[in-house]
Order: sequence, then structure tokens, then C-alpha cells
Amino acid sequence: MSDLHFEVRDGIAQIILNRPDAMNAFSEEMLDLWIDALQTVRDSDDIRVVIVKGNGKGFCAGGDMKEMGAGRGFYRSDEDRVTTGLARKNSLWKKVQRIPLLLEEIDQPVIAQINGAAFGAGLDMALMCDIRIVAEGAKLSESYTKVGLVPGDGAAYFLPRIVGIDKALDMLWTAKVLTASEAKEMGLVTFVVADDELEGFTENYAKKLASGPQTAIRFIKRAVYQNQTMSLRSSLDMISSFMAIATELDDHREGVKAVTEKRKPIFQ
Repeated sequence: MSDLHFEVRDGIAQIILNRPDAMNAFSEEMLDLWIDALQTVRDSDDIRVVIVKGNGKGFCAGGDMKEMGAGRGFYRSDEDRVTTGLARKNSLWKKVQRIPLLLEEIDQPVIAQINGAAFGAGLDMALMCDIRIVAEGAKLSESYTKVGLVPGDGAAYFLPRIVGIDKALDMLWTAKVLTASEAKEMGLVTFVVADDELEGFTENYAKKLASGPQTAIRFIKRAVYQNQTMSLRSSLDMISSFMAIATELDDHREGVKAVTEKRKPIFQ
């Protein structure tokens, strides 16, 4: 059994972390397969939505504590990841950090389905997604300071953009463990649902996005993220170009026709 499963059905891709006995902590195999899966998504016109989830009781524990305790680095690997500072840096730069960089290139919606514990880099992997759907019983924590580490995979970038600087620092400094409802209250997650409804809710949400006008959905995602670092003038220039393209597409004509005919649109 591989440490990550990747499957596509009806335009919806699933990336399933598969080390349940280790709370889906990283391994080199998992990271390599994750990178391959994201490259496939990025380059596909057929994949419309992505769901990232964990097998077993947890979402992702991030770094592998057994490996760290044995002095072998952040995750299981057959290569040298620890003997020099450069080796330790490259274990992040060439593997873990490839994931947020690839996600930045993906225009399709990416949903994190959090069924249980999401700690440290595991939580950060959810922060890199566009939408976070969380089971009521899940626990979330930026747990780095418990083991004297800094957030090495992007938390210092993503977390303050989601919850604000003060709340991000509080989470990172104290390593507090949040319930799903506490995370929802502070804006860290998008939806909280009953544990036994998580799978169905996420699937229905993904299907709704997959049935929508794909070019418009991808343009909207690109516009929202790029607007974080753009001037108003540049933003309006970009979005007017997107609008000009969207108005030429069959999906636009179908949407207008469906509204006037008072029916659901059938987007291509």
C-alpha cells in the first residue's frame, strides 16, 4: 500500500494521505506522490475540483515524530536529510515546500477535508487549500514550539492571511489546540459539520463546484489570490480581461439563457 492514493472520478480528484498508523505523518514516498498528484492536477483540463483528506482517524500530523526522535529528520527517507544544515534545508525546500508552490499554480478549487487531528505541518497543508471543511471532533494546532521548531512549510505566510497577525502569532507561540468550533469562530476553517456527515458534505460541495462554469471559477480563484499583491489599477485591468474572455464562452450564454428560462444551467 502506498503512502498516498490519488484518484479521479467524474472530474473530482482525491488526494488521500495513507499512513493511518502514523496519523498520516509525512514520508518521502507520500511527499513525492503528493507532488506528482498536484502536477497532474495543474496540467489537467479534465480535473475540476480537488479534495485532500487523510485515511484513518487523523488528517495529517505533519512531521514524523518517530523519525525526529531517532535523529533522522522530519520524515521517513532513505536519503541523508540531517547531517548538514543544507541537507535539512533541502528536506524542506525540495520536498515539503514543493507542495505550496505547486498549489499556487493550480487554478482548480482545492478542498481540505479534515476528519481528525491536523497538527503542525499537517494543519499548514490544510491552510494551503482554498476551502477547509472540518468534522466537529477534529483538533487543530500549530504545534511547532512544543518541539522547539519554527513553521517550516508556510504557516508564517498562510496563517496570518487567514486569521490576522495577532491570532496567528498566538497560535504559533502557544501551540494551543483548537476545537473545530473554536477554529470556525476565528475564521480558520470554512465549514464545521457533524463527524458522520463530513464525507457527504464535502462530496456534495465538490460536485457543486465541478458542475459550475469552469473557466469563470478558475478566473475567480486566480483573481482573488493575485489581488493580494496587486494595485487597484492592475486588478481592474486584469479582471476586465477575464471578463472579456468569459463573455465569449458558451458557459456565459448558457447561464444567461438558464436564468431567463428559470431553469438550472448545464455548463460544459
